[in-house]
Amino acid sequence: MGGAVSAGEDNDELIDNLKEAQYIRTELVEQAFRAIDRADYYLEEFKDNAYKDLAWKHGNIHLSAPCIYSEVMEALDLQPGLSFLNLGSGTGYLSSMVGLILGPFGVNHGVELHSDVIEYAKQKLDFFIKTSDSFDKFEFCEPSFVIGNCLEISPDCTQYDRVYCGAGVQKEHEDYMKSLLKVGGILVMPLEEKLTKITRTGPSAWETKKILAVSFAPLIQPNHADSGKSRLVHLPPVAVRSLQDLARIAIRGTIKKIIHQETLRNGNGLKNPPRFKRRRVRRRRMETIVFLDKEVFASRISSPSDDNNNSEDMEEERHEEEETKPSELKPDPPVNFLREKVLSLPLPDPLKYYLLYYREK
Repeated sequence: MGGAVSAGEDNDELIDNLKEAQYIRTELVEQAFRAIDRADYYLEEFKDNAYKDLAWKHGNIHLSAPCIYSEVMEALDLQPGLSFLNLGSGTGYLSSMVGLILGPFGVNHGVELHSDVIEYAKQKLDFFIKTSDSFDKFEFCEPSFVIGNCLEISPDCTQYDRVYCGAGVQKEHEDYMKSLLKVGGILVMPLEEKLTKITRTGPSAWETKKILAVSFAPLIQPNHADSGKSRLVHLPPVAVRSLQDLARIAIRGTIKKIIHQETLRNGNGLKNPPRFKRRRVRRRRMETIVFLDKEVFASRISSPSDDNNNSEDMEEERHEEEETKPSELKPDPPVNFLREKVLSLPLPDPLKYYLLYYREK
């Protein structure tokens, strides 16, 4: 599934292409996509395909195409402090991007059927927390994953502000999915081969919008052949933050404000330099989406202005290639100012490690 935008050379170029094609439309979603490298969620031997707009599956591990994830993120209309439930949470890639937007006072839960995928998701989450500089640029709502069939969630579970289902939902399960949603909440799911956004506008009132033609593997039905009994899935409790966590969030927030003020005074800015100079992405206009053999393709028709600018684009790209020097391809790695500031504080090492979520330990 996918193929709606051109492949990128790296994560940033993939995001550039998604923006050009209008799949990514808001700054919050763009920041989340840039903060987490899609290739980190691939097995090593398949990473060459990470920046293509294609789905990837290996055994039980599955990633949807970037164009699908970006449509989902935009449709969810995420805001800090909301509660989110990911049904079929898979590798945790989507849940981690959502967690960057929800912030420290959100709720981020996932249900996954396969135990090996849960283990894989936890490993990827641990890798992100320990190695990614993006972790220090956000206050993260860490996802919690539980194993089970998402059609067997305990009826006494709390309702959520946002719900996404990453498998095809049969019509008979539509009301069940709606029951997981708070009034005012948004549910996004593949329903009858259409990515569908459902907003709960009242206790029994709904607004439905079809977003995109898609093809997802259907939800796996519960199997009670062994015991004849349902195995209810109990979601994690919504816990109140500890005083220690609240203090850590407040201290990190204060340090970030100080760093921001210092960079403004020094005129350095806060943005990291690009890893290499990328070609300007040409304007593309998507006219139709073709649904063929369970794949989504984009059919693009160039506008007259595109034809007029084609030679101009080629000339500009030629100049950029000539101007690019080897030294520009490998700039110095970005500085993690928050980590440097914390490590320079006159504090005991265990407290420094705690402020850095034990990443330096």
